Amino acid sequence: MLLNMSLFFASLNSGSNGNCYYVGNENEAVLIDAGISCKETEKRMAALGLSLKKVKGIFVSHEHIDHVKGIEVICQKHNIPVHINEKTLKGGSHFIPKSSVNIFSSDDTIKVGELLVHSFSKMHDAADPVSFVIEHKGLRVGVMTDIGTVCENVINHFKLCDVVILESNYDADMLEKGKYPYLLKKRISGEHGHLSNDQAFDLYTNHRTERLSHLMLGHLSQENNDSSIVEQLFQQHDTKVAITVASRHKPTGVFSIGIERNKKAAPTSVMQLNIFSG
Repeated sequence: MLLNMSLFFASLNSGSNGNCYYVGNENEAVLIDAGISCKETEKRMAALGLSLKKVKGIFVSHEHIDHVKGIEVICQKHNIPVHINEKTLKGGSHFIPKSSVNIFSSDDTIKVGELLVHSFSKMHDAADPVSFVIEHKGLRVGVMTDIGTVCENVINHFKLCDVVILESNYDADMLEKGKYPYLLKKRISGEHGHLSNDQAFDLYTNHRTERLSHLMLGHLSQENNDSSIVEQLFQQHDTKVAITVASRHKPTGVFSIGIERNKKAAPTSVMQLNIFSG
């Protein structure tokens, strides 16, 4: 039986048109990025049976518009504090009301109720990009998108997680043969760009641990990737890890992971709540 020992998570949207992820326990939650409008965030959360009243913080990974577009209205309308590092704030998120801003440093841990939000530096073409691992009673959900290179920070935090929302942005062949201009292709595939399907798959196969129960692949390119390619790649191994591909057009369902009261060790398998069919 799972009693107050669960973490719930969902993607509200995942892609270059907007990114927003929900992670929380029974009492409080955080949003990782808020790259869709306040109206759309409210609509999608309501469809999932989630409430913004539980959201006690918005954590900003970097200043690109697909990660911050909805923050100003959301934090003003719902009085939600925004956690952001100083370079990211100066780099393009200055529109956030000063009264809502809470500055953290990369590699800090911020306490939000019973949630611990660990930040860590990563490689991406932004002022001071970070990713996050959200922890509750030893359970950890990592949100790791917009990553150009699988560095030691990414590997070390990936190994600690029970659930990872991981970027799988582009198929290398589709990008190479696609219509993007040369410089944009170089930016995407460069060490400060995005993770390809193969890079994400290598991270998964080489560094997953026994505790990993769920992998959600996100931030898929509309022009240079396809969910069927990602699903085929990641489901070729017969493992106990649940694989989900997040959409750039609609939310996933709400998932949860928990620890049984009478066990000290591994989390139970991930289950999807029958709230919304993503």
